[in-house]
Amino acid sequence: MSPSDGSSGLRAGLRGLTTRGRSFLAAGLTAVACSYLLDQSALLHVGVLLAALPLTAALLLAGTRYRVASGRRLSPHRAVAGQEARVHLRIDNVSRVPTGLLLLEDKVPYVLGPRPRFVLDRVEPRGHHEVSYRVRSDLRGRYPLGPLQLRLADPFGMCELSRSFSASDVLTVVPQVQQLPHVRLSGEWIGQGESRARTLALAGDDDVILREYRPGDDLRRVHWKSTARYGELMVRREEQPQKARAAVLLDTREIGHRGSGPASSFEWAVGCAASVAVHLLQRGYQTRLLTDLGHCVPGPEAGGGGNTAADASGLILDALAVVDLSDGSGLSRAEDPLRASGEGLLVAVLGDLDEEQTARLARLRTRTGGAVAFLLDTGTWAGLRMIAPDTGGEEFQDRVRQLREAGWTVLPVRAGDSLPELWQAVDRAESPSPYREEAGA
Repeated sequence: MSPSDGSSGLRAGLRGLTTRGRSFLAAGLTAVACSYLLDQSALLHVGVLLAALPLTAALLLAGTRYRVASGRRLSPHRAVAGQEARVHLRIDNVSRVPTGLLLLEDKVPYVLGPRPRFVLDRVEPRGHHEVSYRVRSDLRGRYPLGPLQLRLADPFGMCELSRSFSASDVLTVVPQVQQLPHVRLSGEWIGQGESRARTLALAGDDDVILREYRPGDDLRRVHWKSTARYGELMVRREEQPQKARAAVLLDTREIGHRGSGPASSFEWAVGCAASVAVHLLQRGYQTRLLTDLGHCVPGPEAGGGGNTAADASGLILDALAVVDLSDGSGLSRAEDPLRASGEGLLVAVLGDLDEEQTARLARLRTRTGGAVAFLLDTGTWAGLRMIAPDTGGEEFQDRVRQLREAGWTVLPVRAGDSLPELWQAVDRAESPSPYREEAGA
């Protein structure tokens, strides 16, 4: 914050006069005028004193020469919906003179709560003060914090000048992630036997190549046939561990969801996608998020495989923090990314489906190593019908049956259902594959 000089500083100070300062100035000028009309010299002295006090405060405040720097730190930087986060502010006096009274106000969206305000009496030269406040949002999203506004005030409250810093931060509020039970899934790799064969089929060929011998290599890895061919020692590279792949498909179509706010079917679907994606990443799956628009958030294999599961989890949660309803009418744009990724586990979180969309999903099942569908009965979110746990609309039951006949593990979801309990039913032993039925025919 730089000082103001000359007439521009005085004008800024006059504009910053408070109600008290303006009242003193008006009373002083009135007393001066009355002293001439009434020929009272004592009243003139009082008027000059009253007018000089706010003018002096404005001039001194506008001519301050100290500099103030600010910093902001979020803890955590990525908050969970419904949980509090703390914002830490640091004010540094980088000048050689102490500051006067400082009033701080940080700009935050109304969703996070009221604007925090602080009063600092004095900051020593080269010193600093730290303050903090809490924010909380029940709605996921990305919320700007700042810029910080600083107001200078004189001890008598005659004048206030506002300064605004340019720096700001963003708080990301992600959906709540529920802990899911460990169940058997198609495509998982234990590392031996038939599990490993299935995983390699999902993840691709072994990364086995030859390279020149290096000091310290195990001689048992020497490939003698290639050594004889090239005339120098050649060894096998160790096989890289393979991971099963998974994709989480989120249906964001506005026509496929009902309800509004945090209690809508769409918000349940977003929370379900977040929980499933994080659960699969923790189990070692290379997981990515897809939407009906074809948007894809890569898993840990992105960037040459340098991303960890925690990095991929953060990317997916950040994407789900801002995902919104789309105006799409179908799921066709998600098919090409799924085909390009090859075989793997597919978990779809779906809203209302029509006959054509159900048929497309049924055909898509043949391209995946395993398929699980959370099919939302959105009528229960809109309160259109009160149904028993194992019943539903005739059309909804038809969609469930068609997907199951195509080999999907279908989990009907109704308002109020528990995601961990639904996930408990996802078991490959309980979902007979249509290919095994054909083989036994």
